[in-house]
Amino acid sequence: MALLRREFGDGWPDWSMPALLATLESWLPPYLAGIRRLDRLDALPFTRILHDRLDWTRRQALDDLAPTQLRVPSGSRVRLDYTGDEPVLAVKLQELFGLAETPRLAGGRVPVLLHLLSPAGRPLQVTRDLGSFWAQGYFEVRKDMRGRYPKHPWPDDPATATPTARTKRHQ
Repeated sequence: MALLRREFGDGWPDWSMPALLATLESWLPPYLAGIRRLDRLDALPFTRILHDRLDWTRRQALDDLAPTQLRVPSGSRVRLDYTGDEPVLAVKLQELFGLAETPRLAGGRVPVLLHLLSPAGRPLQVTRDLGSFWAQGYFEVRKDMRGRYPKHPWPDDPATATPTARTKRHQ
């Protein structure tokens, strides 16, 4: 929500902690029925509670402009992380083969920060410019990783290679 408010302005609600605390009486009481102990507040579905405050049109727009997951070229659905200042997509490098440009959110306004991972899930590269990575940085990564992960594909041309979440043997 912070991303959409930053990109599109006040038409999107302010769900910052100070704003939510300042308006607590207007949205939380209906969900407190039956709660007698403070530790039971942890069980409240705060994401659902906040989404319930949006009308159907806003919910649809939220899902379109700032989805919780993105489908990558391999077919996997990968969760986006919105906890920092910019959205992050941590995905295995081989799953992005064939993708020419960095995915964008908020109607194309905001590129995701890609954390390109090794087959073991360790960070190899962080980039906002996938095209530039394929053209320049990939070949260094490929040189280092090909020997370490020989069962995984490391094609000469990642921009036209078939994306995969699997090893060479299982393709």
